[in-house]
Amino acid sequence: MSIPAVKAKILEGRKGLIVGIANDRSIAWGCARAFRAFGAEVAVTYLNDKAKPYVEPLARELEAPIFLPLDVAVPGQIEAVFERIGETWGELDFLVHSIAFSPKDTLGGRVTDVPREGFLTTMEISCWSFIRMAHLAEPLMKNGGTLFTMTYYGSQVVVENYNIMGVAKAALESAVRYIAAELGPKGIRVQAISPGALATRAASGIPEFDALLEKTKIKSPTRELVDIDDVGVATAFLAHDAARLITGQVLYVDGGYHIID
Repeated sequence: MSIPAVKAKILEGRKGLIVGIANDRSIAWGCARAFRAFGAEVAVTYLNDKAKPYVEPLARELEAPIFLPLDVAVPGQIEAVFERIGETWGELDFLVHSIAFSPKDTLGGRVTDVPREGFLTTMEISCWSFIRMAHLAEPLMKNGGTLFTMTYYGSQVVVENYNIMGVAKAALESAVRYIAAELGPKGIRVQAISPGALATRAASGIPEFDALLEKTKIKSPTRELVDIDDVGVATAFLAHDAARLITGQVLYVDGGYHIID
């Protein structure tokens, strides 16, 4: 999947960080492709040495000037990434946070039974990491900017097998609203993007996910599943000045699934 051709480089001159590319099926990859197609420069991170061979070719395709490891559970790695951005670019226009994780035994059990350590790990990686990145991005967004994170419909209603991740996403969406209120006076917008069910590596950890995909396709008003490029283009639009008064939102990119009972 190469960088798509577009008619206008509407984000030319913008610079942003994409966190969460694991392979070419990642939502973060769809976002990176869209931002790059619209003319933006992107910095890219990879989880660890095991993930690097899958992400490095994608970073080369994006012509990413910054390519660094980032495991948000490792002390100092988030700070190191933003320090490099400061040294290389001196500024930042957008951030895409597209990571979430819950230990298998935590995600697979009832919320009522969630162990403390599993809960803390889920919240640290899926929610706190976005708050920390917002803190570090703020001084680099000297002329304003946009912070994005990825959520899901299971934050609002009970989705079978989504379990503790629904709790984490609800917290994440609340964080989006509070950060939007706090950073709005500086011209920094904050958005949560809520894609429909997508067959990503992260989603593969959810039990009976194939059944959820089929249900989504049948019930969505558009009768089709979204793909990573749909999500990427919608995200990139919200980074443009045309969206300058849109902030603190949860934008559903799900073919309308969330409006159906």
